[in-house]
Amino acid sequence: MGALPRETVVDVLEQRLRERILAGRHPAGSYLPPERELADEFGVNRTTLKHAFGRLVHAGLLETRHGVGTRVRDFLRMGGADLLPMLVRHSPDWIGEIFEVRRSIGALIAERAASRATEAQVAELRRLVAAVAEAKGGEDAQLADAEVHRALARATGNRVYVLLTNTLFNAYLPVRSALVGPFEDARAAHDRLAPVVEAVAARDESAARTAAGAYLSATERIMLEGLADTGRGQGGQR
Repeated sequence: MGALPRETVVDVLEQRLRERILAGRHPAGSYLPPERELADEFGVNRTTLKHAFGRLVHAGLLETRHGVGTRVRDFLRMGGADLLPMLVRHSPDWIGEIFEVRRSIGALIAERAASRATEAQVAELRRLVAAVAEAKGGEDAQLADAEVHRALARATGNRVYVLLTNTLFNAYLPVRSALVGPFEDARAAHDRLAPVVEAVAARDESAARTAAGAYLSATERIMLEGLADTGRGQGGQR
């Protein structure tokens, strides 16, 4: 294997090691080859290798033991949801599982918001959902839509729902451009989401949960179609 580009050597090395780990080439619990062996294989020095290791330790994929070596962590047993963006970059197959959680959590958040939102929070939700209809272009509508969901999470009064919502949005980031389909028509995006806000405003927990479920299912279908189209397009370019 040739030497890596010097200007991005740590970035590229981190990516290649990460791909090996996530692809199972270095299984959970196994130790990586000795540093000198890896450094020679990638054409880098051991300092560069240690920098890449440090990033992967921080990401939760490796752990180093002084005098023993560097071991691959079992991220499915020990990792947290903060790994999702990295996992989505490795394989978009994770999106389907993220959407399953999104449906459950999103419906529950809407239900809780209907029972707990203050008048000020309802006013904020109405203002934010109106901004979806006024967005210029799919990306702006997508971002405006996200702010409505963040506000719904805040309206539950439960900060864990807020953090979960942030985590799910962060998980989309690597493929966000492929998920813009539901937002390309800003008025349609507004009309799908508005019933959720109105059910919350009416303090109707059952209606809020039902409306959120319908919204999440409809947008999920459109987003998965867009992701599939992107995959077919990339396949045709190879």
